[in-house]
Parts: sequence; C-alpha cells; structure tokens
Amino acid sequence: MFVDEATIWVKAGDGGNGCVSFRRERYVPKGGPDGGDGGRGGSVYFEAAAGLDTLLDFAGRHHWRAGNGGSGSGKNKSGADGEDLVIKVPVGTLIYDIDLDLELKDMDEAGLKVCVCRGGRGGKGNKAFATSVNQAPRHAETGKQGQERNLRLELKLIADVGLVGLPNAGKSTLISRCSAARPKIADYPFTTLEPVLGIVELSGFRRFVMADIPGLIEGAHKGAGLGFEFLRHIERTRIIVHVIDIMPTDGSEPCDSYAAIRSELERHSKVLAEKSEIIVANKIDLDSQGAAAGKLGERLKKEVYAISAVTGAGVKELIEALWQQVNSGKDEPGR
Repeated sequence: MFVDEATIWVKAGDGGNGCVSFRRERYVPKGGPDGGDGGRGGSVYFEAAAGLDTLLDFAGRHHWRAGNGGSGSGKNKSGADGEDLVIKVPVGTLIYDIDLDLELKDMDEAGLKVCVCRGGRGGKGNKAFATSVNQAPRHAETGKQGQERNLRLELKLIADVGLVGLPNAGKSTLISRCSAARPKIADYPFTTLEPVLGIVELSGFRRFVMADIPGLIEGAHKGAGLGFEFLRHIERTRIIVHVIDIMPTDGSEPCDSYAAIRSELERHSKVLAEKSEIIVANKIDLDSQGAAAGKLGERLKKEVYAISAVTGAGVKELIEALWQQVNSGKDEPGR
C-alpha cells in the first residue's frame, strides 16, 4: 500500500525530578544533602532511510513519544536519561509543523538525521542548592517538560526522470521495458494507481531513476480522474518525459492531448511546467504508414522521439538521450 501523506503528534520525554535526600550513616552526624539530579528526557529525531518508499508506518500510529528521564535518588545518584526516539522515513520526506505552518526539514538525502523535539532537562537534586548559608536545603527541582509538535509528513519521491501523459499512453509499459519495475498493465484507463519507481541501467555502469506517475486527464486540477494527487512526486525530477499515444482509439489528435496535459501541469505548478521535457511518441508499431510521429513533431515544432514500448523500437535511443540530459543537468539547482 502506497501512503504519501501522514499527520502525527510527537513528544519528547520529560526530564526526571531531582531528589531531596540527606546522608544517613552510622557515626556520621549531619551528613548533609545527597539528592541526585533527574535524568534528561529523550529527544525525537527523524532519519531518512534508503530502504523505505512509503509512509505506511504512520497510517495506524499517530502518537509518538520518546522516553522520560528517571528521577534522582539518594547517595548522589542521578536518574537515567530517557531513550531517544528515532523515526525512520523514506528519502524525500518533507516535515511540516502544522501549528506554525512551517517546513522544518526536507529529508532529501539518505542517512540525514534531524531533531524535531528536544527532551526536557532533568531537575537538580537538593545537593546542588547547598551553600555555606543554607547547608541543608530541603527542596529540589522538578524536571522540565519535553517539546511536542503536531507534524505533517509529505513524501515526494526522488527520481531523475518522471513519466507523464494521459491514461493508456503506455507509461507503465515503457518503464517495464526500461527497468525491472513491473507495474500493472492493462487495456483500460488508470491501471497505475500509485507512483512506480524503476532503475534504468545502461552500459558502462550508468544508471538513473525513472518514475511512472498515474495518468492525468483534462480537468485534473478540479479533481477529475486521480486529480493532482501524485504530481508532487515529479516536482523533484530533472526531466519530464511526456508520453503521447500517437494512435489513440478515440480518434483524438495527439497534439491536443499534449496541450491538455501541459495545461494541467501549468495549473499545478509553474516550476513543474518549466522543467526540461522530452516528448515521446509511443505506439509507432500501430502506425502502418509511419508518418504519425513526424506529423506530431511538425505540429508541435519540437523534437519527438518515436518509440514502441511494446516492441522496444526506439527505446534504446530514448534511454541514451535521457541519460545524456540527466547527466548534463546534475549540477542544476531546484531538484
């Protein structure tokens, strides 16, 4: 099950209370104060883990607490520190503070670790308050409360290339041809109900990550079809591959389909609409005259890569072109 949003409450541990105690030993009159300090409360950390790809762990658990610090005791014994809570999330998770309406951290790198709630400080025991004037203090501090936050987690998958297009354009077939990913493929719309990641490997130990995004339709910005629910997952991509069915069964014009999807992308995000794009004319195996891809390029006045995801025709050339563009844009900001 793919879950890419979650709302949780997290709380760091409270500090332990200080102790009021006096030394009591035989033949040691007026031994003086020996109350220990309370332990520190555990803090709450988030850590980006490379092996995770969904926020499913948060779907049924909405409260997360770190351990409380132990109270101090006599004989100058300090309480134990509370255990820190480390919450592992997929790489690409954004952490927002709901109450402050603030982005706290973008967990965009594996191994990245950030503290979101600090544990409370332990209270001091009565020994800490002994002075030359007050040699037998009878008070100690209580532990401080740990921080707490209401958080919203949002997952944006990190990929080099994102596939967009109308339902049944052949995106799932293309990613299964290019990588080991095996999304559902069928002859009806919306077979892909969640984003799919695949690693495309080329000769010379070259590779890049490709994401198949569920199909868009006209009116997606108003909630039609699957709406914009998954478009956040290509906001980090360097290149958008617009897959177009050049032999649509409904008789529509491929260039009109391209324009409709471009309009939806622009309505969602101006940054997304301005990303580098490669146009792919798919299903050339159904074009007996072999002119549809060329006609599409002429009408759009853009370069078009003609492929057949089913037979594999033109796919190798497309992958090489994608690699060249991905590799050339690795130092560009905004991923």
